[in-house]
Amino acid sequence: MTGPSMSMPVAGLVPAQRREPAQADLLVRNAKVFTGDPGRPEARAIAIRDGRVAALGDDHDLAHLVGPGTKVVDALGRRVIPGLNDSHLHVIRGGLNYVLELRWDGVRSLRQALAMLREQAGRTPKGQWIRVVGGWTAEQFAERRMPTVAELNAAAPDTPVFVLHLYQSALMNRAAVRAAGFTRDTPDPRGGQIVRGRDGEPNGVLLAAPSALILYSTLVKAPALDEADRRTSTRHFLRELNRFGLTSAVDAAGGFQNFPDNYATVVDLARSGELTLRIAYHLFPQTAGQELADLKRWTEVVKPGDGDEWLRLNGAGENLTWAAADFENFSEPRPELAEGYETEFESAVRLLLENGWGFRLHATYDETIRRDLAVFEKLASEGLFPGGNRWLFDHAETVSAGSLDRIAALGGAVSVQNRMSFQGAAFLDRYGAEAAAHTPPVRAMLDRGLTVAAGTDATRVSSYNPWVALHWLVTGRTVGGTSLYPAGNLIDRETALGLYTRGGAQLTGEQDVKGTLREGSYGDLAILSDDYLTVPEGVIPDIESVLTVVGGRIVYATAEYEGLDDALPPVSPEWSPVARFGGYQSGARQASLVAEAVAESEQHRRWRVARGSVPQTTPSFVDPCFDH
Repeated sequence: MTGPSMSMPVAGLVPAQRREPAQADLLVRNAKVFTGDPGRPEARAIAIRDGRVAALGDDHDLAHLVGPGTKVVDALGRRVIPGLNDSHLHVIRGGLNYVLELRWDGVRSLRQALAMLREQAGRTPKGQWIRVVGGWTAEQFAERRMPTVAELNAAAPDTPVFVLHLYQSALMNRAAVRAAGFTRDTPDPRGGQIVRGRDGEPNGVLLAAPSALILYSTLVKAPALDEADRRTSTRHFLRELNRFGLTSAVDAAGGFQNFPDNYATVVDLARSGELTLRIAYHLFPQTAGQELADLKRWTEVVKPGDGDEWLRLNGAGENLTWAAADFENFSEPRPELAEGYETEFESAVRLLLENGWGFRLHATYDETIRRDLAVFEKLASEGLFPGGNRWLFDHAETVSAGSLDRIAALGGAVSVQNRMSFQGAAFLDRYGAEAAAHTPPVRAMLDRGLTVAAGTDATRVSSYNPWVALHWLVTGRTVGGTSLYPAGNLIDRETALGLYTRGGAQLTGEQDVKGTLREGSYGDLAILSDDYLTVPEGVIPDIESVLTVVGGRIVYATAEYEGLDDALPPVSPEWSPVARFGGYQSGARQASLVAEAVAESEQHRRWRVARGSVPQTTPSFVDPCFDH
């Protein structure tokens, strides 16, 4: 079969020629299945029973598995892949806040972004903030610039607006500065700067210099959701991730994510069977000076592997001690970590090893990685490291060849994220093209046989769209089209997909049941809108799933499959930006919003002309609010 079938997809009861006790629960037929399994790389059909892959083959090979209770889905010749697994996603924190956020992910014009903000200002009730929290960069806009504080003030004069830009800075309008309580007397926090005007008053710009804590500590001053809305928010965020074919994620914890309080929502959803994404989570000490006490307490009450195939503890990190963390604000010089942080860091690692805990470590720069490796090598000389425990470095943008050799010798792994998709231009400006060419050196990692997994570091740096990350891996280009890497640091599409499937499974010790489509593996897959393996490179970031399956259950369905997934409760609160704009702005969604905005603008212009408020002129569709 060389092209899509002209038949429509079928869901429901399908009569069988004979009674078959081992019938499938779900059968996907007429597909181009990429299995990720070298032993059987391709198939035309896949059957799932009891949440696991029961069989693969051609349509006629699996026909005997169709019974009265089998749901049959015609893929219409589309590409099917194993479900994607983001190996570094702040999914728990993202879910708790998703419906409060105005996402500029995928928006291609600053004008459109500001129009979204202005409309949301009219929807947001008094006392609430508008939050644009990551997933975008100025390079993605046609205008190639960030908004100004004046534009924020014009778009939302009375509603507090907080716009986070990567881990570099934040912009606040006048209302947000007041709501946050910033005055001329507010001191700059350590590692951060409140930018001020000539009069000494805060002007609405916050800088990570280089610590991002000033950005996050300001953001948490905004109102939070109650428990019912946190639950709804998390369900909608997981559905949004399913939209792109994600079926698993490794949660990297993060700042202001406290255990167990901030984990209660996903625990509740797991107990009620309402998770649509498999989550392996980490625990991250939140309070400087209290890290060892937190880690000790956790090792006494939980252990890695606790949970089930839907929600399970994977280890500690991405920070173990605050003093050992470097910050990746590439607009600022590399931070110099304090002398002697290794003493406390070694105690933390030793405690984890003695209790059978693996861990992950945030480390952007090779200077940090070298110091951490020295601690591991000391413990290894004592026969303690790694002691059978999984461990990895996250990010590793500037890791050296020598450090990669040392990581390999110690049995470590690396999780890379497409932060350079969004921060590549800043890195180029500071360090130059030669340094950027292998940042991170993914090809060199793979050549050494290291386990490498891919992810995004969403939601506050990169976007959670995995196809943007996959595009970066195979092309070496930023979201603005800047080329970063030579051919020698690029990987082919199948290898990149492996980092997003098998790689993440290896980090959680689930490689035998996750990351490939073969008999006995989890029934996790996605039917894609476009064939990732053959489309032009420029199309890759626009790929979405049209049907996503986790454990044999359809968790996302659109196009011809609309309605095959379970209904979600309405977005709450009603004024949520997600209720109006959704999440990631695809090209089709943006076109629809622009068309609506143009139509509304023209209707309003005619209303004003009829009342003599403005002269009869040809409309420009340019709001003077944004004409600066």
